[in-house]
Amino acid sequence: MPAKTDDPSKAGFSEAPHYHGHRERLRDRFRDAGADALSDYELLEMVLFRALPRRDVKPLAKSLIAKFGSFAETVHAPETLLKEISGLGDSAITEIKLIAATASRVAKGQVKQKTVLSSWSSVIDYCRASMAFADKEQFRILFLDKRNQLIADELQQVGTIDHTPVYPREVVKRALELSATAIILVHNHPSGDPTPSTADIQMTKSIIAIAMPLGIAVHDHVIVGKNGHASLKGMRLM
Repeated sequence: MPAKTDDPSKAGFSEAPHYHGHRERLRDRFRDAGADALSDYELLEMVLFRALPRRDVKPLAKSLIAKFGSFAETVHAPETLLKEISGLGDSAITEIKLIAATASRVAKGQVKQKTVLSSWSSVIDYCRASMAFADKEQFRILFLDKRNQLIADELQQVGTIDHTPVYPREVVKRALELSATAIILVHNHPSGDPTPSTADIQMTKSIIAIAMPLGIAVHDHVIVGKNGHASLKGMRLM
């Protein structure tokens, strides 16, 4: 007679664990109706299925959403914070970060395939996927050619929770090295509020003042946060 155990994977019989039916129902709903038919925690459950195949992951998924706020905030959460969650091991964290990396790669691919200024929504989606949920300020530059197609996308600086050092002459120097004729400045506000600060506006104007005489246009400065984005050009601040 097999020894009694709470772990179905170690039991001497093939009875399916109690959560098996729940997993199949989630998969069926996803296949039939798509991701919009699932709540944030249910979508996160599906991400965790492969990493934790012998465990009911519903409570874990719910606790992650409760802590970080949403599916997007969870997958973009820093690994240091994810490691603080009880029951979330390295393989589960890898699955979660894989989703974040995939979202960023897909968004970047959409930007690279098109003229940047004619696919502005794709640019915003990419910037938000790459930076909106970071726990430190990051300063990124999109370098464009004369057809406004992407030459390069570079992360220039990583700062603190509320400040990133930006050196206007270095920005313009890099644009010249890449033979870029235009740039788009992007940075994030970890607070979530994308409202530009006085320092953001002054820094943008300093870069424009150096770039313009050299034939380099600054198309925009976009600030992203988990609560949205702000365009300095759209706000007529540049």
